[in-house]
Amino acid sequence: MGNVAAIVGRPNVGKSTLFNRLTQTRAAIVDEEAGTTRDRHYGKVEWCGQEFSLVDTGGWVVNSEDIFEEEINRQVRIALEEADLILFVVDVVNGLTDLDDAVARILRRSSKPLIVVANKADTYDLHASAAEFYRLGLGDPFCVSAVNGSCTGDLLDRMIALFPGRQDEETPEELPRIAVVGRPNVGKSSLINAFIGEERHIVTDIAGTTRDSIYTKYNKFGLNFYLVDTAGIRKKAKVNEDLEYYSVIRSIRAIEGSDVCVLMLDATQGIESQDMNIFSIIQKNRKGVVVCVNKWDLIEGKNQQVIDSYIRAIRERLAPFIDIPVLFISALTKQRILKVLETAETVYANRRRRVPTAQLNDVLLPLIEQTPPPAWKGKYIKIKYITQLPAGRVPSFAFFCNLPQWVKEPYKRFLENQLRKHWDFSGTPVQIFLREK
Repeated sequence: MGNVAAIVGRPNVGKSTLFNRLTQTRAAIVDEEAGTTRDRHYGKVEWCGQEFSLVDTGGWVVNSEDIFEEEINRQVRIALEEADLILFVVDVVNGLTDLDDAVARILRRSSKPLIVVANKADTYDLHASAAEFYRLGLGDPFCVSAVNGSCTGDLLDRMIALFPGRQDEETPEELPRIAVVGRPNVGKSSLINAFIGEERHIVTDIAGTTRDSIYTKYNKFGLNFYLVDTAGIRKKAKVNEDLEYYSVIRSIRAIEGSDVCVLMLDATQGIESQDMNIFSIIQKNRKGVVVCVNKWDLIEGKNQQVIDSYIRAIRERLAPFIDIPVLFISALTKQRILKVLETAETVYANRRRRVPTAQLNDVLLPLIEQTPPPAWKGKYIKIKYITQLPAGRVPSFAFFCNLPQWVKEPYKRFLENQLRKHWDFSGTPVQIFLREK
């Protein structure tokens, strides 16, 4: 499973700007107002052929002085427990503050790899001011400017060098790895216990009682694969506070270590923003997905109309990626749980599906001829040849044409829909590349 780096520090030192710079996105909202990052931000970083996850712990800080410090301390503790590398961001312009000291006190107790990032060093004159951060006792401060990007490449080099060499929990055979993910208390462990038929996962009503993620070899009913169980454990005292954040970081690890994710929803609660967060992590990692609506035994008056309206509501929230199997199950009464595994196997097979080149061209070229890409500035775009790219993580197709740069997103979606219509890619993302012939 991949490495995870966490960004910590007091508000307004530029954590979100640094996050956006390193992940090359504009995902985190950046504002002058302290404590504006509300969302738990998660992104993938690729550097020198290595990929890792970056989590921005910023701003679940409630704006009131007394809670302020405690909140930051809590974020730092979570980051220390869950991440492989910590970026401690400080601000060169404002210098050292009491809050920085408070964070440093916690960080000094840990043996985790750590980099003090002196941000806002927008000009080289400011680099000298970073010397005062030696007082933190956490090693050399690393000057960067998240706003203009100076020295961020060196920072990434340093991060890659510091990551612990991970012994990947490699599973020996080429078997599908299926992760069961979802918000705390939707019934992940109950489902896994129902699969395995033994109580090897402690199940209680207190949200978040599972220990870390485990690969379980599964071979029953002619199915053969590994289950990746995730976890949201906390000591009971902490459960109500940090559970959501913990469960997201744990889900990241499980999702990265799997091929197909079973996303569990609670039938009694519908699809919530945290479900969407987890779904977006699955999408960013381009994994196969099966949606399971658990606790279906609790729903009154179930008829086809109710089921259809549920499916419609789920697909609306997950759009535009709607080619996803949706199952209604009950882990408690074991209703349709075997179907979950069969569907996950099918999605895994779809991920590995190879379509012969001749077949692709025979089926799709006539369709493309009927509805060609819209002309651009009087130039006609002609797609001449299609082929599936060799084994990638997801089915990827190259469409060769004369002006690839003018084919826009809506037409790519049309191509993807045609692929899905003629071959079964249900539950798996599909990548489409336009290449010059």
